[in-house]
Amino acid sequence: MKRRRFLKTAAKGAVAGAAATTAAAAATGILGAPAIAQERTEWRMVMPWPKNAPGVGVNAQRLADRITAMSGGRLTVKLFAGGELVPPFEVFDAVRNGVAEMAHATPYYWQGKSKALHYFTGLPFGLTAWEMTGWLYYGGGQELWDEVYGGFGLKGFYAGSSGVQAGGWFRDEITGLADLQGLKMRIAGIGGEALRRLGVTVVLTPPGEIFPAMQSGVVDAAEWVGPWNDLAFGLHKVAKNYYLPAFHEGGPALEAIVNKELFEALPGDLQAIVAAACSATANETLADFTRHNIVSLEPLVRDHGVILREWPDEIVVALGEATREVVAELAATDGTTKKIHTSYSEYLEGARKWSVVGDQRFLAMREKASG
Repeated sequence: MKRRRFLKTAAKGAVAGAAATTAAAAATGILGAPAIAQERTEWRMVMPWPKNAPGVGVNAQRLADRITAMSGGRLTVKLFAGGELVPPFEVFDAVRNGVAEMAHATPYYWQGKSKALHYFTGLPFGLTAWEMTGWLYYGGGQELWDEVYGGFGLKGFYAGSSGVQAGGWFRDEITGLADLQGLKMRIAGIGGEALRRLGVTVVLTPPGEIFPAMQSGVVDAAEWVGPWNDLAFGLHKVAKNYYLPAFHEGGPALEAIVNKELFEALPGDLQAIVAAACSATANETLADFTRHNIVSLEPLVRDHGVILREWPDEIVVALGEATREVVAELAATDGTTKKIHTSYSEYLEGARKWSVVGDQRFLAMREKASG
């Protein structure tokens, strides 16, 4: 009995002592900063992609989870797939209007807001994934992007790339320009406009509707991303002619969009966490696509009878001419777009010179050395 009474007395003393210590600490302000730091904020992230879509949906979830973990739960991000909270192509306005605080997407989806946004996804025959990061991080691209998005009350962060994409799936082989006449194809961006000028009827559908459109005959051809995504979407089931690589997306950028006012209202450390999480996700996303494209290409050919094809030279030359026309018109849209065009073009010219003596020669040497 005496032992139990002693333990009860000691416990009461410990509680009282802890309370006194807490009160004293609070009085002197020691606990002030941690108390503020434990405030919780929840953001909603919307996207145009289906839930867990390879590469895009998966890495959007990783970004949401990374911000939540890095902040210790102080900033919790909940992800909504395309159509769950808002329709797939309305995520830009959702973040702008406060329906959601954040989005994962790609900039050229919002070309109706500003044609300059094409540059921040990428242009046909344009920057590769690693060249795009160079332009954004160290070539002035991010500052220009901030200028465009700032006008909409938004802030954009680079969130990765698929690397070079595939040119698309076609029911019939494309042997020359004549085969493009009247062809109905799902394709987005400047690449779609270049093909339209060569006689293609361009159809843009949300990602989740690509397979049904091909299966039903709404379109005769479709591009999505590359082997990993295309295999998952089952596009090999409705077409066998697979054109590689894409002319229109050599390293298209993904983005994280945040509401600028809400972002700037965050404490400095949480702002840094959002930025760092986007950067880490960008690196992981490219690695993810690279690995899974490598392991997905062979099964398409071996198990599903897919035929790998290249664009005929006649079409490549014509697409180059059409792209230059479209981009020249794009650059003349307004002063901001012209400024962005100049920056992008100058960087691309330098990148081309380096790649000729760097990457291209290395890859050619690697093939020779591999026998």
